[in-house]
Amino acid sequence: MKKTYKELPKNYPVCGLEDCPMADSCLHRQAFIKLIETENFLRLINPRHCDTNASCKYYRSNTPVLFARGFVNFQQKMFPEQYQTFMRLLIAHFGRNPYFERRRGAYPLPPKEQEVILKALRQAGVTEELRFDSYEENINWND
Repeated sequence: MKKTYKELPKNYPVCGLEDCPMADSCLHRQAFIKLIETENFLRLINPRHCDTNASCKYYRSNTPVLFARGFVNFQQKMFPEQYQTFMRLLIAHFGRNPYFERRRGAYPLPPKEQEVILKALRQAGVTEELRFDSYEENINWND
C-alpha cells in the first residue's frame, strides 16, 4: 500500500528555497509547492538556517520507507518471562496505552519506533528474528 502527499500533516513546516539542489526530493519543499496554492498562512522554515546542500538539517527525503503495523504475534513466540520484560521495557518507553495501540497496529510504526521495539526484544533475550504483523510503504514526514 503506497501513500502519497495527500497525507500532508497539518502545519507542516515548508521551505521556500527554490534554488536548492535538494528541492526536488525534499518534503519541506514539496509541501511548499502544494500549500502555496491553497493556504493563506504557511509555517516557513527560516531560509537563513537552511543549507542548500545534502547537509541541510531540515532536509527530509520524499522517498517512501517501510512502516510496520502491530506486533501481536511476538507474544506467541516468546517465553512468558521474555514477554513480561519486553512489555515492561516498552511501557516504560511509550506509556501503557500507547504501547497497546502500537501492539495492536492502531497506526503505522516509523523506522525509529521499529528499532526501539526490536531493541526491547533483544534486551528481553529473544534471539529469533521476529517480523511485525504487517508492513506498508509510507512517507516519513517526521524523520
